[in-house]
Amino acid sequence: MSNQVDVRGDAGGCCGGLLVAPVGADEAVELSRVFKALGDPVRLRLLSMIASRDGGEVCVCDLTPAFDLTQPTISHHLKQLRQAGLIGSERRGTWVYYWLLPEATDRLATLFTRPVGPADSAEPAGAQSPRAQAADATAVPA
Repeated sequence: MSNQVDVRGDAGGCCGGLLVAPVGADEAVELSRVFKALGDPVRLRLLSMIASRDGGEVCVCDLTPAFDLTQPTISHHLKQLRQAGLIGSERRGTWVYYWLLPEATDRLATLFTRPVGPADSAEPAGAQSPRAQAADATAVPA
């Protein structure tokens, strides 16, 4: 049994997100593991280094020198990213190579993408949201 988190959601993550419908309990648990993995500055930097690498993959030997941390600590952080389902890896001889799993980051992007609908396109420029209008209505004059 794998302890890798599935961040793809429904049907590969093509629909829905946090801004469309409330997240269910199981999905919240899975997503919290991903966000926890991304909540560490070292892991966030590692993910960025891996994702932005020309050729799509990077050797751990190229990642370690960028940090003032030991190789076992870097390996631990990479393991957390792998278990969160954000990166894949493969051992080749002595070294391990890592690459981004784009379906995971695509799913995260979908979670925060605000759906565009007729109401959005019909709203005039500079119009206030209902929340801003309510705040203005309850504001006490100085």
